[in-house]
Amino acid sequence: MDISQPGADNREKGSLVKEIVKIGEKFQLFGESKSNNYTGTWPHFRGQNYDNIVSEKQDLKDSWSDDEPEILWSLELGEGHAGPAVYKGMVYVMDYDEEAREDALRCFSLADGHEIWRRSYGIHVKRNHGMSRTVPAVTEYYVVTIGPRCQVMCVDRKSGDFLWGIDLVEEYGSEIPHWYTAQCPMIDGDKVILAPAGSKLMIAVDIKTGEKLWECPNDIQYKMSHSSIMPMTLNGKHMYVYSADGGICGISAEGDDEGQLVWYCNEWRFSVVAPSPVIFPDGKIFLTAGYGAGGMMIQVIPNGNSFETKVLAQYQPKDGLACEQQTPVYYKGYLYGIMPKDGGAYRNQLVCTTPDNVQQFRWTSGKVSRFGLGPYLIADDKMYILGDDGTLTMVKPDPNKYVQLAQKKLFDGHDAWAPLAIVDGLLLLRDSKTMYCVNISN
Repeated sequence: MDISQPGADNREKGSLVKEIVKIGEKFQLFGESKSNNYTGTWPHFRGQNYDNIVSEKQDLKDSWSDDEPEILWSLELGEGHAGPAVYKGMVYVMDYDEEAREDALRCFSLADGHEIWRRSYGIHVKRNHGMSRTVPAVTEYYVVTIGPRCQVMCVDRKSGDFLWGIDLVEEYGSEIPHWYTAQCPMIDGDKVILAPAGSKLMIAVDIKTGEKLWECPNDIQYKMSHSSIMPMTLNGKHMYVYSADGGICGISAEGDDEGQLVWYCNEWRFSVVAPSPVIFPDGKIFLTAGYGAGGMMIQVIPNGNSFETKVLAQYQPKDGLACEQQTPVYYKGYLYGIMPKDGGAYRNQLVCTTPDNVQQFRWTSGKVSRFGLGPYLIADDKMYILGDDGTLTMVKPDPNKYVQLAQKKLFDGHDAWAPLAIVDGLLLLRDSKTMYCVNISN
């Protein structure tokens, strides 16, 4: 039995009644898909390498005719911004059923959108710019999710059988961010990595059993943000990097000090942080957020057996690359991102810059090409951007100029902010209430 306390998310003040949450208690089986010949994977937030770049060749179209790209299927979801993970023809989405008042991990067929099974549990979540907003993490055998109010669930990937659950609020006193949990779970080998940012800063859990393998103390008193943990390797040292409410930190992922805090930087202190850190091979880390935060570039510097940090640049949103909700993409030595609404003359424009000078743009998409808060990724040397209103734009990520290859209004969307996924030449995208599967391949 798992218990959580309404009011911990600052939206149900005054409640004295504890809500009993039995993670994974319900299951529905709807039957197998008619066909499943797909082999591609988008196994977690930001794809295989956590960079929003599709590493496998997809054979995608260079332009679209009037009736392209084709929407193959669509399905209704609960209001939210949760993106999909995909594994060998099965699509996994964390959803919220308002009528039943349940968090639900839903498994669909990539071939036709048919729902295969659903694993859910009862919990009261009030609408607050949507409910669910996390991407599951998937391996050959497991799916791990985090619900809006910090319930973590692990199930069998194929059958949906419940394996274990953790309530981060109940066990670690996590303070749920204002717009609910947006931190996506990380799977690293046989470990699930989570950042409760409560009594413990970060934890590792055995993916098979749910046993806690290590728990990093939260002596620096960081709180949970909307950002997700990113992997980093510097000087051969593997680490987990988390941009929290209160600062950014690195936790050792291996060796005698595994699970220990190895560096942190409190100069990055903002209460609403959605984009994840962008990590470069030389130890630079780019940080950005909305609501006036702007951007910051820091350098993690090896110092014997420890690490130090140095702030290389910090600026207001109108003075350099900044993003409100999505994480910039680092591609072939250049950074691409969409400016926030407080980005001055550049608001909502796609911009290109370099890690060495994030305050100088090589180009912008211009006043007539603005994209709101929507997501973007790169595949086959093409960038796909989904505008707030359901308009899909294909751009060539050229470091010298803005090159728009194609554009299509796919649907009359609203708040189309969820992360994208591309597998087997198919693009999965959504607005606040509907998910679409779009064929962008030749």
